[in-house]
Amino acid sequence: MKQIQLNNGVSMPQLGYGVFQIDDLAQCEQAVLDALQTGYRLIDTAATYGNEAAVGRAIAKSGVPRQDIFVSSKVWIQDTGYEKTMASFQKTLANLQTDYLDLYLIHMPYGDYYGSWRAMTELYRAGRIRAIGVCNFLPDRLVDLIQSFDVMPAVNQIELHPFSQRRALRDLMAKYRIAPMAWAPFAEGRNDLFTHPVLKAIGDRYGKTPAQVTLRWLRQRNIIAIPKSVHLARIRQNFAVDDFTLSGADMAAIAALDTGHPLILAVDTCEEAYRLHHITFVQ
Repeated sequence: MKQIQLNNGVSMPQLGYGVFQIDDLAQCEQAVLDALQTGYRLIDTAATYGNEAAVGRAIAKSGVPRQDIFVSSKVWIQDTGYEKTMASFQKTLANLQTDYLDLYLIHMPYGDYYGSWRAMTELYRAGRIRAIGVCNFLPDRLVDLIQSFDVMPAVNQIELHPFSQRRALRDLMAKYRIAPMAWAPFAEGRNDLFTHPVLKAIGDRYGKTPAQVTLRWLRQRNIIAIPKSVHLARIRQNFAVDDFTLSGADMAAIAALDTGHPLILAVDTCEEAYRLHHITFVQ
């Protein structure tokens, strides 16, 4: 498994397994078990997904040593702030049946994320978290955070796929060696990604699917990806992207698919701020 070295020296698998929207907890537990047995060693969850405990059970059952699994979770808007983040972190550890996290992220650029960052920095320095980062931070908020604290994010998890390639944001992140981590690498199927003629034509040349082409494109762009599927065949298929290399012409063809804007989540709009602030959960 190819590793990405983060800006604090920690190594992180470049390909992982994500559990967003796997609400059936038994199904989530089995899917994470299948992913670990397939060879995935990065598992990404979040408090607001409601499935951390299922992930924890799968890790415990897998037989894979905890130190060999890179576990990532996130603090939600309702739990931003120093004290709330500390409490949410402890619940996350209990759910995941672990005494540390490999990566802890601020889930959205809203609420008292300054207070959250202070808490996360303290936990990081205490060895409770190996790396800290953010999700969905656009350039202004990212630069503000970097300029305001002496520990910078190691990762920014963002919507990133062939139709939203976030080049300006990635250029800024490269300046600070902040690793891009792609959520929804398949664009949640939008723009017919799984049958898209450009991606299909490229895949046909290598005997690969459009999904595998997409993951290989991310791999060659040094982007971390966390594809999700609950189907064992697809979990295995998504893992099988090390046996081919896209050509320069392939990469250029995929670059041309960029729309220049997100398809799923526009965090810089009032509508999303209102909507996301009203999502609450019981951890």
